[in-house]
Amino acid sequence: MPTQTDKAQRFHSLHIAGRPLILFNAWDAGSAAAVARAGAQAIATGSWSVAAANGYPDGEGLPFGLSMANLERICAATDLPVTVDLERGYGAQPSAVAASVAQAIAAGAIGCNLEDGIDTGLRATGEQAARIRAARGAAQESLPAFFINARTDLFLGSDPATHATLVDEALSRAAAYAAAGADGLFVPGLADPRLIAQLAAASPLPLNVMAADSRPLAGRMAELGVARVSYGPQPYLLAMRALEAAAREAMQPA
Repeated sequence: MPTQTDKAQRFHSLHIAGRPLILFNAWDAGSAAAVARAGAQAIATGSWSVAAANGYPDGEGLPFGLSMANLERICAATDLPVTVDLERGYGAQPSAVAASVAQAIAAGAIGCNLEDGIDTGLRATGEQAARIRAARGAAQESLPAFFINARTDLFLGSDPATHATLVDEALSRAAAYAAAGADGLFVPGLADPRLIAQLAAASPLPLNVMAADSRPLAGRMAELGVARVSYGPQPYLLAMRALEAAAREAMQPA
């Protein structure tokens, strides 16, 4: 049985530019087991899916205790590395982020996402770096190889026509987040292949992009130098559509 440290180190080794790690996001122990049976190298949760599956809105609407109980069940259901979406870190202060990371490690996680988006836009770079630094400090006490995936919401929800003008800021944030202890850079919302390649080449951290639907992306993202591809809410939406269609068919009159 691999130890938590073994899993964390393995997870780090899977982030290779040009040979992306594919994370088909799970939301509970059953979906994690299904993804594992499909041949996954690691399991990642998606906050939107976990919240939706439990009847809560995304954006830390899911109670943290429920999130951690769900994480613990997922980790118990697989020997694969499990990284958890911690959204904004569940707390206003860096110390609260550190406490959230410590609890995620105790539940079995070997990594997490931490995002810099807030309801009014983005946290200042320095403020977010302080939160990442606190997360790294917490990890150093119990799991030094814990993988912190720093998510920037620069591109998410913004006009794609403006994305070229945001690359420099994304790289500035990547540098600050790397210095604070982050291990990866996650850029949901960025879809322009030219900009993805530019960011992958210049980022000090392995680049993670998000798929817009459930289509396979490994080959194209490999060409662009991406190290990780996440599917976010797409697997949950796919499963719910299949369930609804099957239920509708079952209830058709004889």
